[in-house]
Amino acid sequence: MREQILSALSQYGSPALFVIVTIASIGVPLPITLLLIVTGSLAAQGVIPAWLAIALAATGSVLGDQIGYGIGRWGGARLVDRFAHFLGGPERMAKAEAHARRWGGPGVFLSRWLVTPLSPVVNLASGIAEYQWLSFFCWDVFGQAVDAALYISLGRIFSDRVLELDDVLGDFSWMILALIASAVLGWMLWRARKKNCVHRR
Repeated sequence: MREQILSALSQYGSPALFVIVTIASIGVPLPITLLLIVTGSLAAQGVIPAWLAIALAATGSVLGDQIGYGIGRWGGARLVDRFAHFLGGPERMAKAEAHARRWGGPGVFLSRWLVTPLSPVVNLASGIAEYQWLSFFCWDVFGQAVDAALYISLGRIFSDRVLELDDVLGDFSWMILALIASAVLGWMLWRARKKNCVHRR
């Protein structure tokens, strides 16, 4: 998959970048971080202007995110169930919906660039939770602009170490996810223990 995507990028350039990030943002698991880093490397070589790459990546990502949000909010039970199964199942979606209600805009923003594997789930969950569309859109644009600018810029700076950089960033993303999961689990255990103490009294 990696080789095919990078081959499409080198062969078709900007249109391939736009299409791939749009599809990935809807929920198809594609190595977007690597794609953006390689795009930055190509920008460093003068193949594509960096500003155009950032604009295309951010616009495509926002378009895919809006489709995911729309499926969650207006797609109907059948379509939502299909995507929920594709993104980890109903239980994961229920948890994501609860987090979408709790964290709102900042959760949307952080999932765009800090914990990118959660992005498609957050899109669908935000729609299901009926989070205000305009607010979702603004946070989404802000987050995707940061995401595109960050990873493409890193690709430009470390253009000779693209694969190594992708591995490091991938490990970092999973570490952040693990920390978030640990924090949520700890909070749930603390809350359950507090309820037990109240009942005993």
